[in-house]
Amino acid sequence: MFKPRPKQREVLAYRQGYLGVAAVPGSGKTTTLSYLAARLLTETDLEEGQEILIVTLVNSAVSNFARQINEYVKSQGLLPGFGYRVRTLHGLANDIVRQKPTLAGLDEAFLIVDERESNEILAAAIESWMGRSPEAPDDWLAPKYRDNAHYRFYRWGQTLTDTARDFIRRAKDDLLSPEELMQRQTDQADRGGELGLARICAEIYADYERALRYRGAVDFQDLICLALRVLQSDPAYLESLRRKYRYILEDEAQDSSLLQERILCLLAGDEGNWLRVGDPNQAIFETFTTADPKYLRAFIASDKVVGRELPNSGRSTRSIQKLANQLIAWSLKHPHGAIRERIPLSQPFIQPTPAGDPQPNPPDDPAGVVLYPEAYSATKEATIVTESCKRWLESNPDQTAAILVARNTRGSEIVKFLREKRVPYVENLNTTTSTRAVVGSLAFILEYLADPKDAKKLAKVYQVTRRDEQDDAQAAAAIERVTRGLGRISAVEEYVAPRLSDWLEDSLSADEHAELYAQLTQFRERVGAWLRAAELPVDQLILTVSGDVFRDVGDIATAHMVALYLARLGETHPQMRLPDFAAELRDIAANRRRFTGLGDDEGQFDPDAHKGKVTVTTLHKAKGLEWDRVYLISVNNYDFPSAEPNDSFIGEKWYIRDDLNLSAEALAQLEALQSGEAYHEGFASLDARVEYAAERLRLLYVGITRARKALTITWNTGRGDATEATPLLALRTFWEGEMRKRESHEPAR
Repeated sequence: MFKPRPKQREVLAYRQGYLGVAAVPGSGKTTTLSYLAARLLTETDLEEGQEILIVTLVNSAVSNFARQINEYVKSQGLLPGFGYRVRTLHGLANDIVRQKPTLAGLDEAFLIVDERESNEILAAAIESWMGRSPEAPDDWLAPKYRDNAHYRFYRWGQTLTDTARDFIRRAKDDLLSPEELMQRQTDQADRGGELGLARICAEIYADYERALRYRGAVDFQDLICLALRVLQSDPAYLESLRRKYRYILEDEAQDSSLLQERILCLLAGDEGNWLRVGDPNQAIFETFTTADPKYLRAFIASDKVVGRELPNSGRSTRSIQKLANQLIAWSLKHPHGAIRERIPLSQPFIQPTPAGDPQPNPPDDPAGVVLYPEAYSATKEATIVTESCKRWLESNPDQTAAILVARNTRGSEIVKFLREKRVPYVENLNTTTSTRAVVGSLAFILEYLADPKDAKKLAKVYQVTRRDEQDDAQAAAAIERVTRGLGRISAVEEYVAPRLSDWLEDSLSADEHAELYAQLTQFRERVGAWLRAAELPVDQLILTVSGDVFRDVGDIATAHMVALYLARLGETHPQMRLPDFAAELRDIAANRRRFTGLGDDEGQFDPDAHKGKVTVTTLHKAKGLEWDRVYLISVNNYDFPSAEPNDSFIGEKWYIRDDLNLSAEALAQLEALQSGEAYHEGFASLDARVEYAAERLRLLYVGITRARKALTITWNTGRGDATEATPLLALRTFWEGEMRKRESHEPAR
């Protein structure tokens, strides 16, 4: 049974009006909100047809809320499942629009395209626009890449897709149609201020919208916009919803966008009941959405809102809490003024649970917090962390552990080390090891088929064909010897398609090495068949190759999904050739790209279901989770920049001129179209660095607060030039001082 803390009881006393709650990590905000909903159900007089509306961020939280509410309602002898509704914002918007589709300008049988189909439609729009504008890359690519077909088509197409997606998302959030934007473009051009990047994105936006209308469909962002339009255009309908939703309880409000806030504000009305709870310090999705924690902060600070805090957390030891609080304190005095003005982190500080709490903090152990000062290489860091994790799991088989990474690619690298050291692990990354292995194998083969005279690529293909034998040490050694031999062939065609000279006959005796000779003969025949099949459409080529390489049913299924994926990619990007398809698969195999539909579990992850194993996951996926021991790695100035001159930024592609962040520049041009103010190239890219640095501070805070009992933080030099992240240096200096003070107060032995 839930026994609320004093601060939780303050929230549970809520009965009317506007209430804003700032909750720290591990404060039990979701449990408190569920319990409040159940109390309101049982202790207030809901009229017939009235409901409590709970709005949360993701689908997995919907079932979690419903389960917790039902448990309490049943304990009171009442029938569960009545009097409340749990929705994501998109689910709520769908409810609203479905009731009044004509007000939204839609047919009653309108369709909703999911993220995958939306991406396909956008890819087709990009492809169409690129076909009409073949010279466009010249304006944006760095000079050294302008004559390179790979960068003019594949890389430029990737960047343009990301830029247009961000532009369209923001335009829809600002309720701007393509037609309105084109008119604004015309007006801007008449004033002598053409905004080229905004025009590109507006034209792609127009193509994207035409494709949606042709399908009679809307995307997820449209649902939000149309729901707002319906509410604004039908006062009677809005009033009926206000009567229906007696209370509105919003979870994860730090990730609200302005449109979400406007919709819920309309539904609540000036005299309504609206409670918002969240942690602005855990707003880590702003790079991917139009959300901003400033909306929740402003709401809590409003005169019409009662502010409350949930500062007590029983998740972590006092030492880990102290480190997290120091990061907040340091950020409030951040050395970079522009970052400090963004308020990346704010109070309340995390407080331990009060005496007698049913969920007390773990016993404090300052030695459990370790911040490594050493400048390790990426390999050395992975080795140290892997070995430490192995020792800890062997001593604590009934506990949980995690290695948290900022990027999926680093997670994939760590998994390789864990496998080599035979450390039990579970992945919570974009794709699993088995998926990446299949995709990587196919990538190696496509790379060779695109360059069939390269002996080293041929040697990699040989390794792929013997992939099922690699676990046997003797077989692996033999495979390695043959691989080295194939990699040294001076003229590959003398082996693959011999005419005057046959490398195989010249190198091996069919009598003395009969087994190896037969094996290499069969390999040559396969490669020859694949080279002939390289003229087929890419999906047929993949199916041909996979039939020869894979035996496991799961691997074959994955290969078939790869074939379908590349077929769709080829339809939307007709100019793509084998090197481009290989590059796409290489990105997926390296976990740089999320690959939906390949059998990876997207359900709710439960760390306690994997005791005795280490979880490898990204910091974004770790939000809302906790482990007994946490390793937070790669905390350098690449993954956690502070907008300093030597920092690198993921939004700035090396092949785009002048270090521009095209998404940031496009959004700045969109803002200029609306405000009429002058646009100056480059300033938005610099400002994006500050925004990104602020968000990465919050990401670091999230990582620290995932640990219950022990926390280790390390950093690496990356490719050789990365340095320790500025906030980590500040935390390490602080913690070393704390440990010295502790030592000075310890009694002499």
